[in-house]
Amino acid sequence: MTRAPVPDAVLTVRGLAAHVAGQQVVEHVDLEVAANGVTALLGRNGVGKTSTIKAVMGLIDRAGTIELDGQDIGTLPTHRVAQLGVGYVPEDREVFSALSVSENLRIAERRGHQHRYDLVYDLFPELRQRAGQAAGTLSGGQQQMVSLARALLNDNRVLLVDEPTKGLAPRLVHEVGRALARAAEVVPVLLVEQNLQVVRDLAHHAVVLTGGRSVHHGPAAEFLDDPDLTQRLLGVSTGSERAV
Repeated sequence: MTRAPVPDAVLTVRGLAAHVAGQQVVEHVDLEVAANGVTALLGRNGVGKTSTIKAVMGLIDRAGTIELDGQDIGTLPTHRVAQLGVGYVPEDREVFSALSVSENLRIAERRGHQHRYDLVYDLFPELRQRAGQAAGTLSGGQQQMVSLARALLNDNRVLLVDEPTKGLAPRLVHEVGRALARAAEVVPVLLVEQNLQVVRDLAHHAVVLTGGRSVHHGPAAEFLDDPDLTQRLLGVSTGSERAV
């Protein structure tokens, strides 16, 4: 296993295993999220990337060590993990479709924290314009903006962002990538992403999973510039846009 040290990691995972309905979906994952910038979690479809994110959040049964700034959160329920400052942007956006955009944001407000509406509306001015519109009537790209905005609203210590560009048109992929770059200036991000150009643009560090196990850790650019390694671990050649 290739390892590169991650200084001052905000999130540390050791020996993570996870189960869904009795079936093991994560076998042994080690990863660290640096205290700034974007760390990419990569791998072919079905290797356990989303399950790893969900396990950190406590959404599925997990075992192993999970530490947030040195504090053990590996046995905490999901609401406590969120209260401690782990923001989560799920793969399928999961907006409250019957609620308005502004209601989706207000329901995400964490008590006792300042709320970054200025940042949210600076990144996504369209959300201010559509504040009264039901979230379920938005386009997929607009719903992704709402999902990202909910996570950015609070003063989180780390964001877990799962497939934010999935199914989006190229223009929106660029817009979401720009928003994530801005977000990473104020909060570290663990990013699951299949679009390797987005990863190349954003990520400083990469962790690669195969078969529910972490098998590579290192600088993202160095990994993406190695055609043999990307072919072996992701099934794509250097220059391909997406992992498959």
